[in-house]
Amino acid sequence: MTDGADILDSQYAWARMTVSLLIAVICSAGIWVIVLIMPAVQAEFGVSRGDVSLPYTLTMIGFALGNMGIGRMVDAVGATKAIIGAGVVLCTGFVLAANSGSVWVLSLMQMIIGFGAAAGFGPLMADVSQWFLRRRGIAVAITASGNYLSGAIWPLILSGVLEDYGWRGVYWVLAAVTVLGMIPLALVLKRKLPLAAAARSDEISQSRARAAGIRPGALMILLGLAGIGCCVAMSMPQVHIVSFCVDLGYSAGIGGQMLSLMLICGVISRLASGFLADWLGGVKTVLIGSALQCLALFLYLPAGGLVSLYLVSAIFGLAQGGIVPSYAVVVREYMPSEEAGRRVGFVLMMTILGMAIGGWMSGWIYDLTGDYGMAFINGILWNVLNIAIMLVILMRTRTRVAAPA
Repeated sequence: MTDGADILDSQYAWARMTVSLLIAVICSAGIWVIVLIMPAVQAEFGVSRGDVSLPYTLTMIGFALGNMGIGRMVDAVGATKAIIGAGVVLCTGFVLAANSGSVWVLSLMQMIIGFGAAAGFGPLMADVSQWFLRRRGIAVAITASGNYLSGAIWPLILSGVLEDYGWRGVYWVLAAVTVLGMIPLALVLKRKLPLAAAARSDEISQSRARAAGIRPGALMILLGLAGIGCCVAMSMPQVHIVSFCVDLGYSAGIGGQMLSLMLICGVISRLASGFLADWLGGVKTVLIGSALQCLALFLYLPAGGLVSLYLVSAIFGLAQGGIVPSYAVVVREYMPSEEAGRRVGFVLMMTILGMAIGGWMSGWIYDLTGDYGMAFINGILWNVLNIAIMLVILMRTRTRVAAPA
């Protein structure tokens, strides 16, 4: 086993990343479960489609808060204790959700579940980022892919449970899987980062931060605003693609296929962005993804045929999938390792809030205008804000590095 600074990018680091990916796949199930059981919940409680959508909304609020809260726990007590704590929260949420007597109680339980599920996103990316230097980008990207892989795997596995035991049975299964899966895997992550490794990584990040000439607090605000901007834009197709297709005269099933295509291309994008971040750095990777996302949003405006919509949806997925994980790389490029959890957690919390705001905003604009044209333009404008902020960070770093002492 390697010691000191040699642990960075080592065989142990890759093994730790693999365990983190498995944890992410397990705990992210809490985000996707409500999508699977929504029709059954609506039928049992006899509520409207709007009311039965509330659990998902509160799930995302809990998910946003969890990225910040559990990220701080990783910094304070380490990854193992933070993830075990999140597992207990998740299990409790699943058990209480299985016994919900109304959609309102279920919504509150889903908020708890969303909070616990956040352990599989920002906090894990922050922890993994500390164990890599040369291959940090791809390691963080693979870990972040656990969220999308969970969305692809768990609905297939749990569909049979839903048919045989109902939606409450689905929650009981997830409670058991959480205890049997997350907690033992979390124990594998008990090893602490050697001080020599942390010092080596921090020396590079502090040098880059000094070059940028931006104070940590100001940089976090800039990255948070950038995250809101890119994700308000990102939410337009992701949240409304099915409705957009229905408005154009296609079936909801066609829209669902386009959403699946986006997610598949999103996984590819996350992996590609990881390699790109290791080559060009996090800031440039965010800029490339944001520019391509902006182009895809423009392409949606004239698109109307099936072929063009599928093509643009694939381009959009390939553009956007790697943007959010790249923010974690940017944070680690400019911030010390002991602050990774809360710094990454804050930025990713802002990206999730951007998704929530953007999804609502696009629907509001549609209600005002009667179509999605202005909603796409709104997304483009927010995307431009994101690009402008990242250009400021990049140019400040370049200018100060180039300036004579």
